[in-house]
Amino acid sequence: MKNWLLAARPKTLSAAIVPVLMATALAAHQPTGIVWPIAACALAGAILIQIATNFINDALDFKKGADTGERIGPIRVVQAGLIHADAVLTAAYVCLFLAAMCGVPLLLRGGWPLLAIGLASIVMAYAYTGGPYPLAYHGLGELFVLLFFGFAAVGGTYYVQTLTIDPAVLLTGFAAGALATVLLVINNLRDVATDRVSRKRTLAVRFGPMFARAEVVFFALVPFFIAGAVAWHRSMPWLLVTLAALPLALLVIVRVLRADGPALNKALAMAGALQWAFGLLFVLGTVL
Repeated sequence: MKNWLLAARPKTLSAAIVPVLMATALAAHQPTGIVWPIAACALAGAILIQIATNFINDALDFKKGADTGERIGPIRVVQAGLIHADAVLTAAYVCLFLAAMCGVPLLLRGGWPLLAIGLASIVMAYAYTGGPYPLAYHGLGELFVLLFFGFAAVGGTYYVQTLTIDPAVLLTGFAAGALATVLLVINNLRDVATDRVSRKRTLAVRFGPMFARAEVVFFALVPFFIAGAVAWHRSMPWLLVTLAALPLALLVIVRVLRADGPALNKALAMAGALQWAFGLLFVLGTVL
């Protein structure tokens, strides 16, 4: 059980949970209010897809040679010999099937837009690391995260509850996706040397560490500007409470600018804390 928990990477689940919470908080102000069973299905589906993506990444990165004994990040169960790659892939497919089952009530309520989002999310969970053109190996990881852990997660969760969409929701999706992208970029920056050897062409490999650090600065700060824009658009001044997380964002930036290699694992943990802090403060500001 401990090994499977490692494979699920619980510290990364903020990328799935926070966008759903932010969207649900915004939905509370609409005439429909929060549709709790639908919100629960959206949350469960998002978590299952995130876990499936982590499982697939664990297994296929090992098979492709990206995860070796020289890895400096957290333990990967397949590379460490804790669980066989085929077992991890089977578990991923089970998670994707369960996610599809969670999507049935969403489809019945939201119609074809939810079908499109759901199918795309399931396909891309595999295509991120697998398939003939794995996104993570061709510098498309940031785009994937922004689209699916930002716009799709927030927009889809909001739409399936309210059956409407507006610019404030899309901006919120960008904020959620940006915070998730910080996690990805720090991970890629830490692994730039081993990724280069394994021909994993992340943007950090393509354009160098300084570009990756600039990405972190941008994606860590832009959510706070977005919160201000949403506060103005929705007349929710309490959303400015998210500024309380700004010092943590600055700490993440400083550590990323100064650290390298294994020292970036601390920055990764701080970036996860930043996503939780911003997301929960966003929910608080929306409720107030």
